[in-house]
Amino acid sequence: MNSKAYLAPNEVADLLMVSPVTVRQWAQKGMLDAMLTAGGHRRFTMEEVERFAKERGLTLFRPENEKLRILIVDDNDQFVSTLKDVIKNIDDEIQIDTAKNGFAAGSKIHSFNPDVILLDIRMPGIDGIEVCRFIKETPATRSIRVIGMTGFPGNGTVEAVIDAGAEKCMTKPFGAGELMAALNLSVEAA
Repeated sequence: MNSKAYLAPNEVADLLMVSPVTVRQWAQKGMLDAMLTAGGHRRFTMEEVERFAKERGLTLFRPENEKLRILIVDDNDQFVSTLKDVIKNIDDEIQIDTAKNGFAAGSKIHSFNPDVILLDIRMPGIDGIEVCRFIKETPATRSIRVIGMTGFPGNGTVEAVIDAGAEKCMTKPFGAGELMAALNLSVEAA
């Protein structure tokens, strides 16, 4: 989240890669909630901009100083711990949260607002394929990047999660290099 309390139309336009006039029109039409200053200028909260972008499947272009948020969804505590360590060794400012199952992932998606989800395919209860499908079919979450993970790549599992909307599926165990490439992170950050 942006540490600034309110954003001007120009700042919102930069985040959404549109013109400030477009932002003002959205606000006039009631599509994007704005507050008015005493001088009559529109100001927006980051939460409102994120809501607007998610509902429309738009990607926010965050400032470079705003760190990536990754949600790891896997029921194997040891594997999750290893993933967290690998990511933190590359860039210790990346924000990481975890969930042990599909149900918990749904809650975390809304409270943590991840940019990327590393999603195990085989979990108890709701499997990763159904979680991915739900994320990609829901307007408020469809812009979240989903990367599947599985220790059982056979029987069409990889194809099924890609069909559900994941951008790729990595076979466990995978190396740090493959993980960083999937996350679009460079080793130079270390």
